Amino acid sequence: MKIKTILIILGVIIAAFLIFQFYFIYSQKDIETHQYQTLKKIDNIEIRKYESALFTSIKLATDDYDKAGSEGFNALGGYIFGDNETKQKIAMTSPVNMSLEDSVTMQFLVPKAYKKEDLPIPNQKKIQFKQMPEKTVAVISFGGWANKDKIDKYKNALKQTLDKNGIAYSNKFSFLGYNAPFEVFNRKNEVIVVLE
Repeated sequence: MKIKTILIILGVIIAAFLIFQFYFIYSQKDIETHQYQTLKKIDNIEIRKYESALFTSIKLATDDYDKAGSEGFNALGGYIFGDNETKQKIAMTSPVNMSLEDSVTMQFLVPKAYKKEDLPIPNQKKIQFKQMPEKTVAVISFGGWANKDKIDKYKNALKQTLDKNGIAYSNKFSFLGYNAPFEVFNRKNEVIVVLE
């Protein structure tokens, strides 16, 4: 009897988990993303042109991926979930952008419905609004959960492909994360670099 009860409980937990995961994947379809045009594909990378866009941004005094990811997401996530002067909520967008430099800058795309002057003032003074210019980038994608080692691996793979094809690039590398930490299926990550 006890084994049957345990199996039923486990079945309910697994079913609830799967329903939650599929609901989250379905709800992602409505999330606004940074628009781009794919110019070409070379080997394992894409060359893209991103349009100019407005971002909420915070500079963090660390290059540690886990620390920067947690601290940056808490600050910017807090802002869009109502940690601002008017307690206004702003829709989540995708992807989360983290610069790969000595100090990480994390950015969230501002939905197109907002102009800079319409945005509520953040309670955290480190949060800024930045209008980023149009840019052409090279992109390499990978699945699963991201960590510093994986990001470094794909950054190096991106550089190797660009070097092999004689494509000049800057030192402006970024990591793009498309999924919430608790999403298990269909995870998508990218490393990008601005081309010269």
